[in-house]
Amino acid sequence: MWGPNAAGKTSLLEAIALLGWGRSHRTTSDGEMIRWGRDLARVEGRVGRDVLEVAITRSGADGSGGRKRIRVNGVGRRATALGRGLRVVLFAPEEMLLVIGSPSLRRSAIDALAAARFPAYGDDLVSYGRTLQQRNSLLRAIREETASRDQLRFWDETFLETGARVVAGRAALLEALAQPLAAAHREIAPDEAAAGGLTLRTVTNTPPIGSETPRDALARRLVDTADREVWNGATLIGPHRDDVAFDLAGRDLAGFASRGQQRTAILAFKLAELDLLTELDGRPPLLLLDDVFSELDPDRRAHLVRRIADLPQAFVTTTTPDDLDPALRAVAQGWQVRAESDGAILVRASTGARA
Repeated sequence: MWGPNAAGKTSLLEAIALLGWGRSHRTTSDGEMIRWGRDLARVEGRVGRDVLEVAITRSGADGSGGRKRIRVNGVGRRATALGRGLRVVLFAPEEMLLVIGSPSLRRSAIDALAAARFPAYGDDLVSYGRTLQQRNSLLRAIREETASRDQLRFWDETFLETGARVVAGRAALLEALAQPLAAAHREIAPDEAAAGGLTLRTVTNTPPIGSETPRDALARRLVDTADREVWNGATLIGPHRDDVAFDLAGRDLAGFASRGQQRTAILAFKLAELDLLTELDGRPPLLLLDDVFSELDPDRRAHLVRRIADLPQAFVTTTTPDDLDPALRAVAQGWQVRAESDGAILVRASTGARA
């Protein structure tokens, strides 16, 4: 798909990602996905025999929030159910910050992949988030002397159980990702890989000591930080504060990587993500590429094009078809995105017929 800036290309990919993840890759506020002046945003898609639907209505006193409803074949479901019907791998300009950007970007990338790889992980992550919210509220009440520390016992236990499962799930994901990540890196940058492989490493504030389990480590650190948590009114340790580092030849890429090395690492991660999800049942995920070819040199473009050609379907956006590799243009169906008063439309490039 191609079209000028602000025509709606990214919004179309965002809608597809919403059907696969139940969330946007561009904002953490559901209300921001609703068009200005409207009270409802709704996306529906068909994947095989399944009909996926996500609807968001305005909420909050100022209308800036959003209340989300998810349905699969007309039945209300959780967001994790969407990924079982539509697996999505997204490569967008925002991904170029994955190596050197905020830890939350890396956590989100790992969590999304873990939820797709391990069906129970998404539920564990949601449970942990709710527990964390309740525990933080109680810590603030204790700081304000409207609650006692004894009331923390229940939420501490739930925090340890759910937090340990999240830590274990991330560790299992990194272990499963190690081989396809190294292979993708060798494919893209063989000379660089020969000098030292690309790996992912957990950077945690709860490192285990000796034979400690993740739960044991969390429990020990809760004791260490108890007074500071009350003072701050927030939970100071746990997987919500962990990070994941990209290491090249044993060194953290964030500290020395050139722009080209960052792109190589991120592209290797995305190709490894494709391979890992395809391994589940032989069904490749839907690849979404949002105006990324202009960021890649000819060699990296060629690697990406070869992977795209092997996929049943992929969506690629650009401001002009000239930015796409000729080999990709030769096999792709082109659509032009045009902005109109009531939204974006797609025009088939070969016939001019509207979708």
